[in-house]
Amino acid sequence: MSVEDFHSAHPEPLKDGHTRIRWSPSVARATSIRVRSHTCGCTPTSYELCEAAGLAFIRRTVRSSAGTHVSESPWLRRAETDKLWTALLEGRAR
Repeated sequence: MSVEDFHSAHPEPLKDGHTRIRWSPSVARATSIRVRSHTCGCTPTSYELCEAAGLAFIRRTVRSSAGTHVSESPWLRRAETDKLWTALLEGRAR
């Protein structure tokens, strides 16, 4: 097996007219968070599809020489966040 065999999904490049996700600083709103899916960590920006307290959200982690910055999408019903996650992966949202 090679390293490439362990990669997760990579979001597609942004498409014209994409939706802008309103990112907010990460705040400890729940004691337990379940990560349902994630993108590959081989790029400076990675995403996680998360659930907590009956809601879902996307966590964005940006790593740079200045440090690591974590932010979150709005917390929404699972079905709404699933649509946003699909849009992010397809390059229709960021």
